[in-house]
Amino acid sequence: STTKIKTTQLWGKNKDDLKKQLLDLKTELAQLRTQKVAGGANSKLTKIHDLRKSIARVLTVINATQRSQLRIFYKNKKYLPLDLRPKKTRAMRRRLTKHEDSIISEKQKKRQMHFPQRKYAVKVC
Repeated sequence: STTKIKTTQLWGKNKDDLKKQLLDLKTELAQLRTQKVAGGANSKLTKIHDLRKSIARVLTVINATQRSQLRIFYKNKKYLPLDLRPKKTRAMRRRLTKHEDSIISEKQKKRQMHFPQRKYAVKVC
């Protein structure tokens, strides 16, 4: 399988097929590397490059499918793993939620009731 692997072909495959293909690619890469050390032709270098990129593609598909499965699993759970939460910024993550921000304490309620905002009649010149 020295030809470049297209990612579109990989999406339809199941996990076992992807693992098997990954193993085949890795063994082929190891063989090419030993040939390179033994003094193989320069054409091997481009094949090594293509193989490394193909391995990366297979791993990307495996990881993406795994993440999507985890997203489905944690869909309606109370807590979400950190790596599945939205990144945003550190300040935004630590900000109060809309609900927490809208809560008014008993003391605050009493203060607002007993000392409301004063209304002034402004004279227009």
